[in-house]
Amino acid sequence: MEFCDRLSQYTGRPYRLPSEAEWEYAARAGTTTPFHFGETITSELANYDANYTYGAGTKGIFRQKTTPVGSFGVANAFGLYDMHGNVWEWCADHWHGDYEGTPEDGSHWIENDNDNQGRLLRAGSWGDNPPYCRSACRLYNGAGDRDYVIGFRVVCAAAWTE
Repeated sequence: MEFCDRLSQYTGRPYRLPSEAEWEYAARAGTTTPFHFGETITSELANYDANYTYGAGTKGIFRQKTTPVGSFGVANAFGLYDMHGNVWEWCADHWHGDYEGTPEDGSHWIENDNDNQGRLLRAGSWGDNPPYCRSACRLYNGAGDRDYVIGFRVVCAAAWTE
């Protein structure tokens, strides 16, 4: 959050973490499959623990570290890279065990501005089995927890034009 605040001050444009709904919309890029590239995942398409398989996938390379963004050359239909695997990505939303009460407009689901409440993570990481890399997978982490497999992606708010 501090990074987004500093970036916003530096550029004069509003940056923030995505809501969970925004993150999943961006990851799916109009698809309904578990991954934006289809029904399964392979180590040629994403960075995860490929000692394990998903669906009809095969075992592959377990890199055991992060890779530079775009290493696999597989962007989704929105032009976003590495939406599956590599690092877990923070969302601004507080953790909720289900979707009951989710804001219908896709905005952040934050209760009581409690910065210590657990936060939502999406994307899976290089150290995770393939099911954790699905577009729909969600995980919880304490707001103050730091880990070498957690990162973030920022959103720059733009004005609507018609």
